Amino acid sequence: MRYYFAPMEGLTDRVFRRVHHKYFPGVDAYYMPFLSPTVHRALTPREERELPFAGEDGYKAVPQLLTKVAEDFLWMATECARRGYEEVNLNLGCPSGTVTAKGKGSGMLRDPEALDAFLDAIFSKAPLPISVKTRLGLEDAQEFPKILEIYNRYPIRELTIHPRVRKAFYTGSVDMEMFRYAYGCSKNPLCYNGDLKSKADIAQLGEMFPKVEAVMIGRGLIGDPGMFTVGWNKATLQSYCDELLEGYVETFGSERNAMFRTKENWGMLIGRFQNHEKLWKRLRKTTDLAQYKAITREIFDTLELT
Repeated sequence: MRYYFAPMEGLTDRVFRRVHHKYFPGVDAYYMPFLSPTVHRALTPREERELPFAGEDGYKAVPQLLTKVAEDFLWMATECARRGYEEVNLNLGCPSGTVTAKGKGSGMLRDPEALDAFLDAIFSKAPLPISVKTRLGLEDAQEFPKILEIYNRYPIRELTIHPRVRKAFYTGSVDMEMFRYAYGCSKNPLCYNGDLKSKADIAQLGEMFPKVEAVMIGRGLIGDPGMFTVGWNKATLQSYCDELLEGYVETFGSERNAMFRTKENWGMLIGRFQNHEKLWKRLRKTTDLAQYKAITREIFDTLELT
């Protein structure tokens, strides 16, 4: 089984990927939060920072592209090829309202004919293999058979399916029956994404779908960063959290912004600690970096891992 770290906007940026890989090896590939190419044909300062030359940070990374314009996709894919990447990933799964309102991400699933035309344009000229991350549709999972029929027309390197519709965002149960349909009907290799929180969950998935050779995990891996790492302990986790904060201070040039960024990670990580409610409430409320550091030290000093 191959293990992928899902792209999560505002959470799994280059600072996070570099620190996570240092302390918790075991992830086979990190998928980058999406890049949005435009007609300007130039990377923004943020994109320059987030798209180093392949291998520069010592781990495998896959750029993810978010666009509905084939020419923009091809330009960015060419830039990724120039920087040494072996694959680009097409985002057809983002459920954000601001994204879907522009017809991007899962918004592209609204019009299967336009989706087909877009895929035909990019697969006919792409300088790199293309993988795809998708949802089942916008409103109803019954949209998916037609969408999958379109995917089957193209040589997708790997089709990652998050078995929810856009309307569900990340709530409710995943639709395993529709994933089973994809398992039986997809002509492309499948990767599963959605609600995997432990190695036991992955093992269960493997028993249900033995031909699925890859899983993509986001929230579950932030909450348990050492899921695939043997022999780590609380001291490792503390060093990881401390270095993550330091990395954001250096990148943002602002202690306050760095603190708020790491709080987002703590929102998922705190569940690894027993009886964390009081300290989490204090950590969530504080706006003072010194106090923040004191509270996190208290978490590590006084609480046991689950």
